[in-house]
Amino acid sequence: MNFLDKMERKYGRYALSHLTMYIIVTYIAGYIIQLAAPIMRQYLTLEPYYILHGQIWRLVSWILIPPSSLDIFTIIMLFFYYSIGTSLERAWGDFKYNVYIFSGILMTIIGSFLLYGILYAVNGYPSLMGTAFSTYYISLSIFLGFAISFPDMQVLLYFIIPIKIKWLAYLDVALLAYSMITSIMSGNWAGCVVILCSLANVLVFFLMTRKGKRSSFQQNRRRKEFKKAVSRGEAEYRNPNGITKHKCAICGRTEKDDPNLEFRFCSRCNGNYEYCQDHLFTHEHVK
Repeated sequence: MNFLDKMERKYGRYALSHLTMYIIVTYIAGYIIQLAAPIMRQYLTLEPYYILHGQIWRLVSWILIPPSSLDIFTIIMLFFYYSIGTSLERAWGDFKYNVYIFSGILMTIIGSFLLYGILYAVNGYPSLMGTAFSTYYISLSIFLGFAISFPDMQVLLYFIIPIKIKWLAYLDVALLAYSMITSIMSGNWAGCVVILCSLANVLVFFLMTRKGKRSSFQQNRRRKEFKKAVSRGEAEYRNPNGITKHKCAICGRTEKDDPNLEFRFCSRCNGNYEYCQDHLFTHEHVK
């Protein structure tokens, strides 16, 4: 049993349920503040200089600053992040998801003070960082966590193009790497500190649990075994008459539609409900 499992046994009862919903609510509250009293934004940012001078609320208030401006695409993204966030909660459990999110918030705060110290040492006087640290990276960490756990999940890019979520994650990582390289080449080390500290929870969490690596290995092994079974025509997966044996209760796909699909029964649903690999962890449990 790894460290997180031991911690969950001791403190799991204190974990917040529906944490993704609370995150989305804070974003909505931030948009309301921006529309109703935009001048308040400057009192919410994560600024170590002001925190050290008594404005302690900034340690928490920066979470109210939404990751982007409000438009129709932002509303769609909020629904998207709510969907993938709640899926992670179901797959990991409340405690591990809490650790993942709150460790990201804590590392962001630590990173802000680290950057403040660097700027103070270089400039010789206190520096303000504006909104260098924002909730954008919290949302991105949720997306990357989902992509690592469910790399083969398909989404519709621009509502038209089906694409596996892992390719979108690769694109995000490439853009982050490019941003870090350009920051280094321009001498802007502050940009690297912001990215590394804000997303350190992604690296630390998956190094501790190795969840992504373990899931990927088991999934690839099961896929290979399934392909071998299909090629041999074993009755375990399909009977001699070609009648399908597995069918997803959500999308209706069977092993005839895609031989690579894996099917499992959900132990938390009341009744014999079978789901494909894309909906096993994302469906609503039947009670």
